[in-house]
Amino acid sequence: MWTILKFNKKDINLLFDDLKKKIGKDVIIYKPKIIVESFRKNKLVKKEIYLLGDYLLCYHEKFNHLDLRCFAFLRGLKYFLNGSGVAQKEIKAFVDMCKNSENNKGFITTNFFELIKNQEYKFKTGPFAQKIFKIVNFQKNKIDIILGNIKTSINKKKFLFNPI
Repeated sequence: MWTILKFNKKDINLLFDDLKKKIGKDVIIYKPKIIVESFRKNKLVKKEIYLLGDYLLCYHEKFNHLDLRCFAFLRGLKYFLNGSGVAQKEIKAFVDMCKNSENNKGFITTNFFELIKNQEYKFKTGPFAQKIFKIVNFQKNKIDIILGNIKTSINKKKFLFNPI
């Protein structure tokens, strides 16, 4: 059964160790992440960001039969989200969608986000980082955009952007 837990970012390694000691080594922990590039002081800085913030997904067969309250005092754990037992299909579909859109380094790519024509987006990577643009047209691997007064096309696999 999949469950969602909130963790302290400083104590994430302690949480992993305690989970493996308490449940066993066959626990699956999934935390999807993206790489965000930005310019700071004329240098390109890459930063890893967890897609779910300080939440992670955890799978183990014993979660079906165990009371999750017995894990309440693990180091690094804030709490378990309630209701994850009811939403197993949705959680599994989300994990599959994330894994299908990962690159070879394990980071989420742009094909994870659904693009909508005439909606505004914000670049997260590349030379236009933090700039807002509007999608005009789609092609197979290219997107026609309007950035300010400039109309251009970009390769959608090279840049990461989010809807506003």
